[in-house]
Amino acid sequence: MTSYAPADALAIEADGLVKVFGEQRAVDGVSLTVPQGAVYGVLGPNGAGKTTTIRMLATLLRPTAGSARIFGHDVVAEPTAVRSLIGVTGQYASVDEKLSATENLIIFSRLLGLSRAESRRRATDLLEEFGLTDAATKPLENFSGGMRRRLDLAASLISTPPLLFLDEPTTGLDPRTRAQMWETIRRLVREGATVLLTTQYLDEADQLADRIAVIDHGRLIADGTSDELKASVGLSTLQLTLTDRTLLGKAGDLLGEFLGRATGKPVETTITPEAGRITTPLHDASLTADLLIWLRDNDIRVEEINVSKPSLDEVFFALTGHGAESDTSTTDSERSAA
Repeated sequence: MTSYAPADALAIEADGLVKVFGEQRAVDGVSLTVPQGAVYGVLGPNGAGKTTTIRMLATLLRPTAGSARIFGHDVVAEPTAVRSLIGVTGQYASVDEKLSATENLIIFSRLLGLSRAESRRRATDLLEEFGLTDAATKPLENFSGGMRRRLDLAASLISTPPLLFLDEPTTGLDPRTRAQMWETIRRLVREGATVLLTTQYLDEADQLADRIAVIDHGRLIADGTSDELKASVGLSTLQLTLTDRTLLGKAGDLLGEFLGRATGKPVETTITPEAGRITTPLHDASLTADLLIWLRDNDIRVEEINVSKPSLDEVFFALTGHGAESDTSTTDSERSAA
């Protein structure tokens, strides 16, 4: 059973979404635009409002204010149409631990309208795809956390929806299972799905997302590609290791002269004599080739060169003042919505 989305519609259009629980504004004016066929990462710490945002987009919570459309369908006015186009995998498995993996998938398939034969065939295919065939008849209470997460994702793919909401799908997984989940997400997108992925893991957003929204305390504070976000908060760093360490002072002066002339600003360099290394901020990475020629022409030989962009960790800290995996204050009302 496949659901089809309009070819010319955005996967998600959210405008000023607000959700209030009592006196707590769990989501405070979030706007998102997600094209079809992309992985859109929503990055933020626990309690930032990521799950509440997904629940509104998935018609599980009614927005206090603002609007949202999924493939052109309003989440409040057309919830049935929206639900036919989406799959949702939450932070906690929605499967029944007393049943086997096969029984769980058959029940979900039947609820979605598949016949008995189709349900069993779909269950078999999904268990094979997610590497769970050997555990197909075992009760879920004997499953590891990674196996449960894979089964939960398999259940969300029974109807092969064009839009998948994955709410922290790799939380608690071991590195091997996490890598398998990443590859599954990439495959789904190659086959035409759109994925909205919430995560508090910076490397996950960096690896998977075509575009990243940063949410903190219920507010959208940044939106862009990984490279755009990194460029917005700081410079690249250039490190040079010299063949002849006695020339570090001369090389440092030459670096400052060259980069200062190129940027029109004074440039500070840091020399580490023990490592034979010079480190300096780099405003424009395209200057690197000309810089190396400049040093060579001045009889400075470079043994090793490294240009590094700011990490997403540095981006998140610069935007929020704290790390992405730190807990923010989470109200009981927001926990109940998560």
